[in-house]
Amino acid sequence: MSDLAERYDIRMMAAYIRGAIRGGGPLFEAPLERLSEADCLCLLEAGRRQALRLHYFKRHEALPRVKAVMGCLRGVQPESLLDVGSGRGVFLFPFMREFPGVPVTSLDVLDRRVALLNAVHDGGVDNLTALNASICDFDAPDGAFDVVTLLEVLEHIPDVRAAVRNAVRLAGRYVVVTVPSKPDDNPEHIHLLTKPVLTELFRGAGCDDLRFDGVPGHLFMVAKAGKE
Repeated sequence: MSDLAERYDIRMMAAYIRGAIRGGGPLFEAPLERLSEADCLCLLEAGRRQALRLHYFKRHEALPRVKAVMGCLRGVQPESLLDVGSGRGVFLFPFMREFPGVPVTSLDVLDRRVALLNAVHDGGVDNLTALNASICDFDAPDGAFDVVTLLEVLEHIPDVRAAVRNAVRLAGRYVVVTVPSKPDDNPEHIHLLTKPVLTELFRGAGCDDLRFDGVPGHLFMVAKAGKE
């Protein structure tokens, strides 16, 4: 494996480049899983020539909060996932590497984030669907997703109670949450969601089985939302 492949998810990056450029020829038309590392690196050069921003595809598995969530999901083995506020894919891309066959729906309220993930889908990651929508009023059937992840997102949402209530409704089994554990200077963080606050929010949404843990700088929680 090249040094670049150790630092970047070159296959996900290749999918993004293919979806963003929409070129022709074997590198753009072959199934993504059939591309070799050399093929992915050729696509990388094409992406650089187009001045695409490729830093989103740096590997983040070593982040403590990502490791905590991935460890939990290995035990859960989700059959489908709703990832709320996927952002730059810090969690989403590691998840899709480890669970390549699991259907994933991403919600984000920022057009540029949705466009990034739609390009990844168009480039060959067929099990990824990205939607521009808010978790507060996202309309899907009850229990439509086996697991819902709310990672570094609840502290941004004005109506956090509505967000929690709808996430619990949409989850077939679990809702997984990470939030900052202490105040910071990010002006977009409008809530400090402590253990008592999260407990009140999720019990109010119907979850009695809550499990908490701490990772550096963050609070990690798993709520049992449905019946196993």
